Amino acid sequence: MSDAQKSAIQALLRGLDAPDGQGDVVSRGMVSDIFIADGKAFFSLSVPAAEAERFEPFCREIERRVVSIDGIASALVALTAEKAAGAPSRSPQPVPPQQPGRPGQAIRAGAAPAGGPGAPRPAGSKPGVPGIDRIIAVASGKGGVGKSTTAVNLALSFAALGLKVGILDADIYGPSIPRLLNLKEKPRSGGGRTLIPLEAYGLKAMSMGFLVDEETPMIWRGPMVMSALTQMLREVEWGTLDLLVVDMPPGTGDAQLTMAQQVPLAGAVIVSTPQDLALIDARKGLAMFRKVDVPVLGIVENMSYFIAPDTGARYDIFGHGGAKAEAQRLEVPFLGEVPLEMVIRETSDAGRPIVVAEPDSRHAAVYRDIAARTLAEMDRDAAGGAKAPMIVFE
Repeated sequence: MSDAQKSAIQALLRGLDAPDGQGDVVSRGMVSDIFIADGKAFFSLSVPAAEAERFEPFCREIERRVVSIDGIASALVALTAEKAAGAPSRSPQPVPPQQPGRPGQAIRAGAAPAGGPGAPRPAGSKPGVPGIDRIIAVASGKGGVGKSTTAVNLALSFAALGLKVGILDADIYGPSIPRLLNLKEKPRSGGGRTLIPLEAYGLKAMSMGFLVDEETPMIWRGPMVMSALTQMLREVEWGTLDLLVVDMPPGTGDAQLTMAQQVPLAGAVIVSTPQDLALIDARKGLAMFRKVDVPVLGIVENMSYFIAPDTGARYDIFGHGGAKAEAQRLEVPFLGEVPLEMVIRETSDAGRPIVVAEPDSRHAAVYRDIAARTLAEMDRDAAGGAKAPMIVFE
């Protein structure tokens, strides 16, 4: 049946003129593989990034027409930026389940999550995720500070401490978890309404990187990004977890703020390098979480120092101690410092993070110590311990 439905969708698309007036999207190789599961159709159009705004209404019109095909109950058409003029997108596209509270409907680019990116929600009104005890965010004020590597090794360290752990890759535009965990397969659908997470090294994992090719640039807009993130969090069969680690997008934009507002976070870990520029951005991340009443569990100083393997000499390539000093100044916990080490990079690139590749190494011990301190801060906060002060910029 699905082959006939795919043919019907392609025939429908051939009969529609694209908004740029250059003919239909099928003959021009702009349509990805069409994925149909449980009455839902998913595919993407590869367009020049500059044409995204013009093609968005066209995608919505395609979705409206596709549901008229026998056996198709809903459709999602995503926009991705083409790699070369006229080059088809060869990768399977996202297969998100139905939008929360709206059975039978696909994600709409203009449908913002409840409250919108600018509307704070009281902490008590954030609905929990069934089966998940606590959720923490690993965040950074800017990219390139090793946040995802830290998030994965922390998640593995929590698991090494005896917890049932999952990790959600919330970085839609630059997902790193598939490579860090060496996961290449696609998630399966669980009964048509949920996705079954992949597993590696005892972790349950979900990422947009499982659903699109890692070289396919996503050009979704904010509301659509947040709808996808909400579904990856709430419509995934996580099972019973003691802890879910969320690898947040870098920065402090609408997507990050809305994620912090919509998800019942038990706390946030801020990752920074020692230099002043990174610390300036880390302060912004701290301020964002405080504004939405998310406890800041502490700061991790990544790439803190380098030990030369031949001489044993120590080099503070990016400076040293800046994150610790900043934590003391802001009166938030300092969780630890991770050295700049070749083996951490090599094991991460190989998809076997240092905590599992060399569990008895001093580097793995650093991550386990940070994980233990993070758990202690969570327990202290849950017990009603003193909270960190509000951050005021003068």
